[in-house]
Amino acid sequence: MGIIRAALNAVKGGLADTWLEVIEPSPLGEHTVFAPGQLITQNGKSQNKKGSSNIVSNGSIIHVYPEQMMILMDGGKVVDYTAEEGYFKVDNSSMPSLFNGQFGDALKESVKRILYGGVPSQSQHVFYINLKEIKNLKFGTTTPVQYYDSFYEAELFMRLHGSYSIKITDPFKFLQQVVPNEYITENRALEFEGEFVRQYNEEFVTELGTAFNQYSADGNRISFITSKSKEMAKYMRDALDDDWNDARGFEVFRVSMGVPAYSDESQKIVNERAAMGASVSYLRDGANQQAYMAKNVAEGINAAGHNEGGGGAMGAFFGMGMAQNMGGNVMGGYMQNPQYTQHNPQQGYPQQQAPQQQAPAAPQQAAPAGSWTCECGAVNSGKFCAECGKPKPEAPKKRFCPNCGAQLTEGQKFCPECGTKQ
Repeated sequence: MGIIRAALNAVKGGLADTWLEVIEPSPLGEHTVFAPGQLITQNGKSQNKKGSSNIVSNGSIIHVYPEQMMILMDGGKVVDYTAEEGYFKVDNSSMPSLFNGQFGDALKESVKRILYGGVPSQSQHVFYINLKEIKNLKFGTTTPVQYYDSFYEAELFMRLHGSYSIKITDPFKFLQQVVPNEYITENRALEFEGEFVRQYNEEFVTELGTAFNQYSADGNRISFITSKSKEMAKYMRDALDDDWNDARGFEVFRVSMGVPAYSDESQKIVNERAAMGASVSYLRDGANQQAYMAKNVAEGINAAGHNEGGGGAMGAFFGMGMAQNMGGNVMGGYMQNPQYTQHNPQQGYPQQQAPQQQAPAAPQQAAPAGSWTCECGAVNSGKFCAECGKPKPEAPKKRFCPNCGAQLTEGQKFCPECGTKQ
């Protein structure tokens, strides 16, 4: 017994001639992972009195939608299956067709353990396994989770919450290990929620610590975790691979983390590191350094001026001098810090080195007596410049007032001493 592929036009013609039933999956909700087939009659009125819900006869048509696995069972054993979408006809005279669909040959090992090739009977049932992503499975930690953050250089404790999704990777393992027998015998749909999913949520939260340790070891900051849904899913898959994927046929597909709720002590550490980081970033700019020092000096002067025992204004100016000296020493030391010079190469300091003191300039020697300086800058003692060859400029002729004998300068028309016209 088995199923064979049927073309759409053949399905319509066959139904019109033989009045056989069509089986389709019952409605699949957001969390439905397993559902029985349901009978769809022609025009809503079936003339086949032998057919009943989810029981198929030889020649019946089974409809399979995308991302579904259809399983044909007889007496609790699998007769045939398909993971391909389309219409399939039940043929009790044929061998199982085993349409693997998207799984290729990956299901062969699982099928060998449960495939049943019995004789035809009147108790064949159709079930569907949902291969879509099962989303929005909520989780939360009841106790704080420990996490070492290399950025804060501290052990942080926090409560975590969020949601995750799963995807079935091996339908037959899932059928054997996850779906309770009563859902098969009683023809019921299985929802991955409520009490049924509590055990898996507990396993998820237990392994969350393992995933976090690896997330920390890879140097990730905890503050970025809300945007790391794909990465966290990978960490959780690695942590739960043996229990979920290998043993039960499903895996974590995606993890969405909410904002961590830090313990009081951890929140204090985060706030202190954030404030310290903001200050260092602010003081890396030279203009900000000057503004910061000016503000503190001004506050110091103001405080000293209001201090009755501090000498009033004189004490203020004295304090200002001390503050400038101390501030210069402090800022000078900070500016020599390699971290500062790394971010401020424009200040004139080489990368990762403190500023070097310049050697004092050698004193200039006085020009010898009788020498003269040429227009080109060369100092000479002869009548011509040794550099450019220009002659030594003649000294201006001295003029004297004929009346009083006072020395006159070039261009004077009257004596500055006696007023005689020149």
